[in-house]
Amino acid sequence: MDQIELVIEDLPPAKSEGKSMLAAAHRHHSRVVALLQAARDHMKSTGHKGFGKTPMTLDVTLTSPEPPASDATNYLGGITDVLEAKGQRGPLGHLGELAKVALYDDDRQFQDVHFRWQQGKPTGYRVRIRPRA
Repeated sequence: MDQIELVIEDLPPAKSEGKSMLAAAHRHHSRVVALLQAARDHMKSTGHKGFGKTPMTLDVTLTSPEPPASDATNYLGGITDVLEAKGQRGPLGHLGELAKVALYDDDRQFQDVHFRWQQGKPTGYRVRIRPRA
């Protein structure tokens, strides 16, 4: 299984409240949709089926002109929640086909995690997921 790399031109979804990241009314709903669309598009264009239960490494690089409002752990939690399998979640009809997008079974599979912020433009982030070496 090779690496998956996603590039999104926005801030990542950030966990910072009791409401599920996947809820229609979550304040980062548009960020969630952008991340799911990027994952779906990558899987369609490459034929990648995801990582299943494989232990993994996650690298996230966030670029923005100013330091981001949320901290690294909230961004990492938001990204990993959005990209995991959603079988045990509540109703997700508002996400349509995106509700089925999953790159791995459970975010507990991440055994190496790296986050970097760098000052620059445009605002965006890069997510790299690969099997743990």
